[in-house]
Amino acid sequence: MKVYLMDLLPYAEHFDEFKPGRSMPYPLPGRYHDPKVSARTYAEHFALWNEMEDLGFDGVGLNEHHTTPHGLMVSPNMAAIAAARTTKKLKFFMLGNLLPLHNPLRIAEELAMVDCVSEGRIMSGFARGVPREYRVYDVKMGESRARFDEALEIILKAWTEDTFSFEGKFWQYKDISIWPRPFQQPHPPVWIPFTGSKETIELAGRHNFSAVIPAGHAGVTADIVNHYASRLAAYGHSVQPDQICMFTDAYVAADAQAALDEYLPYYLYFVQTLWHHGSEAPNSELGKAGYVASSSYDYIREENRPFAEMDRAKIRLTNAEDVAKRVDSGALAFGSPKEVAERLIHKAEQMGANQMLLNVNLGALPFDLFQEQIRRFGREVLPILQAHEVKRVPTLVDAA
Repeated sequence: MKVYLMDLLPYAEHFDEFKPGRSMPYPLPGRYHDPKVSARTYAEHFALWNEMEDLGFDGVGLNEHHTTPHGLMVSPNMAAIAAARTTKKLKFFMLGNLLPLHNPLRIAEELAMVDCVSEGRIMSGFARGVPREYRVYDVKMGESRARFDEALEIILKAWTEDTFSFEGKFWQYKDISIWPRPFQQPHPPVWIPFTGSKETIELAGRHNFSAVIPAGHAGVTADIVNHYASRLAAYGHSVQPDQICMFTDAYVAADAQAALDEYLPYYLYFVQTLWHHGSEAPNSELGKAGYVASSSYDYIREENRPFAEMDRAKIRLTNAEDVAKRVDSGALAFGSPKEVAERLIHKAEQMGANQMLLNVNLGALPFDLFQEQIRRFGREVLPILQAHEVKRVPTLVDAA
């Protein structure tokens, strides 16, 4: 099994004044920003990626977000190219470049450059982003899907065709041949993160792209995996465990209570205050904006639909008791090395995922604690996970 650690690159100091109200003003004015803290954040995290490589992690997960201390990874491409020069084996799991917001030719060029500098260590994920980013870049959310599809087509053409032209609604190019070209041929592996919309799953199935799937409600996850497998089959492909990556949280300590004692303040700071910063739009509003269609989740079985759509307002209300219950039930892999390994393997087998991407630092852990968490996990859990292999993807067809 391949194991990657996600790094949101959160701003290294907490804004304690916003915790009681569980709300941070948006935009958060620049007077709150300390450039020395940001400089320290980057230096510390880049150093820890080197340590991840030494401990044997397969890679680090990088994403793109804007105008929030939730994450300072405004360009995963820049972060990866900086780290590529100090690492030799660590892969960069990009989740991902937000295609509707940027010129796709620039993304194709930057990823090709990083792929060459790293000698083929890029796993290229593409995503659409959250409402906040559409306001920042003044892009209509109703154009999101069409922009994403058009940008993806351009990037694949730029990577694979000697010379290409393109005439689209949003971008036009004539007689283009990019330099450099990707190190990996025909192009870096493409991964698509799923939040559950059938349009995204259809795209991944059509192109035989790999999937990153959150380990959420078990019934919803089963429906997503089943629909993904069916869409792959519709285009002549068969789903394989190596093309599914499970995305979930974990934390290693002496036992579950010790994990809660140590991690809970940071975990709650993330889910209560940071995560919804500037993007607390109800699903009904997203639908009106054209970001999601009313039919996007109609493949989900009726009994699972109440759990299918992300409710940021509800997540914001999460308290310590809620987290403790999720740990007790096994929904959160917090605990001793043995407990964490067993829970993660169980979840991976349920999903049919032979790769996993783990969050172990939500809410800006202090550097020493983040470093210790990486070491605990790397020494006591990672070998168990990497020794395990998920060999099949269970689907609802199998269950029947």
